[in-house]
Amino acid sequence: MHFFMASLVCMTLLACRSEKSAEEANSEKVMATAYPDTHNSQNSLDWNGVYQGVVPCADCEGIETRITLKSDGTFLRSLKYLGKDPNAFFDQGNFTWDTSGSKIRLTGENGETQMYQVGENILFHLDKEGNRITGDLADNYKLIKNPTDPRLEGKKWVLVELRGKPVVQKEGSREGFIQFDMETSTASGNSTCNGFSGGYELKGQNQITFGNIAGTMMACPDMATEQAFYGVLKQADNYSIADTIMTLNKAKMAPLAKFVVGNQ
Repeated sequence: MHFFMASLVCMTLLACRSEKSAEEANSEKVMATAYPDTHNSQNSLDWNGVYQGVVPCADCEGIETRITLKSDGTFLRSLKYLGKDPNAFFDQGNFTWDTSGSKIRLTGENGETQMYQVGENILFHLDKEGNRITGDLADNYKLIKNPTDPRLEGKKWVLVELRGKPVVQKEGSREGFIQFDMETSTASGNSTCNGFSGGYELKGQNQITFGNIAGTMMACPDMATEQAFYGVLKQADNYSIADTIMTLNKAKMAPLAKFVVGNQ
């Protein structure tokens, strides 16, 4: 009798557990239906920025490609056909997302389009039907996003020291500063005399290189400071940041220039 009652209780508990498990499973199913996973590349990734790479070319050594995706839905693009044309082709336009939020379509000034799948820090060049390219060359159809550093970018860095000497703003001169725009990989500012802008690239481990810097041509009383500032941008290959202080350096030598965070 005791054995029978124990068995009955055990069977009842198992039945309850089975029912509870079914209820939980049904509840989870309802929750999944009510709150579907809506995460995608468009709303979950920091996709705006600069992407670069060399994609295969039918009649050249490769197409050196640089695409800037901006948060306002516009893009900038440069294409250089290696071994064929030393000059790069530049265009711009708008891009749109597909309904899945995973692919974008770039429409250039001439109306031609190109699709890319957006991954984390990467763009996959797609074929005309919008599919990933397969085969031996598949890995070459990728554009990698430039590294970013929120400690450096999006701030105004005011020049306070050049080659170990304090920078004193003289009469007729302007505040020297530099700003780094993550979205376009563009450095801009004032050299204490003229405004300037140009490209930069971060390479990890605080390494940095500046591209061609273009500035206005106004004459100022203190041109020597401006020339020293431009010289720093040409020489610098790394930077360091400690709290509100940033330095531009050459190898492990003494800092070329020192900056502090200023008001934008």
